Amino acid sequence: MQPRVAVLEPDTRKRRVLLEDAADARYLATGHLAFLRHGTLMLVPFDADKLQTTGEAFPVVENVAQALNTLQWGSDTAAGQFSISASGSLIFAPGGIVPDAENSLVWVDHKGNAEPITHLKAPFFAPRLAPNGQRIAYRTMGKRHQVWVYDLNRDTNTNLTSEGLANWVTWNPDSKRLVFGWSKAGVSNLYWQAVDKSSPIEPLTSRSEYNQFAGSWSPDGEMLAFVQWPREISSEILIINVRDRTVTPFLNSPSDERFPEFSPDGRWIAYGSNESGRREVYVKSFSGSGEKYQVSHEGGQEPLWSRNGKQLYYRRLSDAGAYDLTQVWVVDVQVEPAFSMSKARLLFEQSGSGLSDPIRGWDISLDGTRFLMVKVGETKPQPVTEMILVQNWFEELKRLVLAK
Repeated sequence: MQPRVAVLEPDTRKRRVLLEDAADARYLATGHLAFLRHGTLMLVPFDADKLQTTGEAFPVVENVAQALNTLQWGSDTAAGQFSISASGSLIFAPGGIVPDAENSLVWVDHKGNAEPITHLKAPFFAPRLAPNGQRIAYRTMGKRHQVWVYDLNRDTNTNLTSEGLANWVTWNPDSKRLVFGWSKAGVSNLYWQAVDKSSPIEPLTSRSEYNQFAGSWSPDGEMLAFVQWPREISSEILIINVRDRTVTPFLNSPSDERFPEFSPDGRWIAYGSNESGRREVYVKSFSGSGEKYQVSHEGGQEPLWSRNGKQLYYRRLSDAGAYDLTQVWVVDVQVEPAFSMSKARLLFEQSGSGLSDPIRGWDISLDGTRFLMVKVGETKPQPVTEMILVQNWFEELKRLVLAK
């Protein structure tokens, strides 16, 4: 998800987005909005009466400290360390955004013991194991949000996307294609592409004004469950039939619903909902009929089925409250003669793995004995050791505008 700059119209209470991939905007007496984009201070002409931009944005100062790329929900605010006085002086802390984390791909057994998969370090995020077990697809979570594929046999990394912004990725059941949310700028819709790049990236869903995130496939590869996230209301789970591209809602509910996961037999979907006032994991028949079953009772997200469908795992934050301390829970599942499950039990607690939202960010090995996870490296911002003051900066701004 990218930060956006928007205006809220007082009379109608409607929000209107002005700038994509932008944050921390301030209005200047020169008739501009100042804002940050990836650590660069930008300006755009702005009509304060009509509340709209009137020209193209342009950069003015690079390397301004910005709380972006921290990988921490509480601190990734995109706030910038700059201020501009009414008299036209600029002061800022240099530093840019936080450097990319050096994360690791790891196998984690059912006791929480982690084993590195590769020596490679990268801003790995939300890895998915191919159904044939040969490769791992993931998105980068850093300065660039792209889709990559790691080959387990060859120990090589291949960049699938090289432009735009990609979000969560999932494999087709045949291991030949990947589906992911993607955009060149602004809202991300669903696209897919052959892993060997034998065909170009192609849209899967019709153009939507809402962000979309690929969840999971039905076993036959005909249905894809995904999350659509309108800007001003709760997210919802939708199902697309890839043959005729029809899209239908899985649940018609006012609640916020995420993390859709088809069961291995395709009869059930596990998902997360906040209908109780707290995010919990539920299971409901894919047909939509019958009752729903609550899996977690003390918070839960990111449901993950075992390969045989006899267990359902999920993650949650530890009761200790630390962001990087997470727990893995499991329930045993029976679907015959009717759906039933055991009481949830804690498998292990670990630090440094983090959570993923609104799509799960972990997977399970083909034999079911290990989980595929990311061990998060440190993302420490550079300490502020100086502040830069530019007096009469508005005069410099005038020269920049004239030069455009």
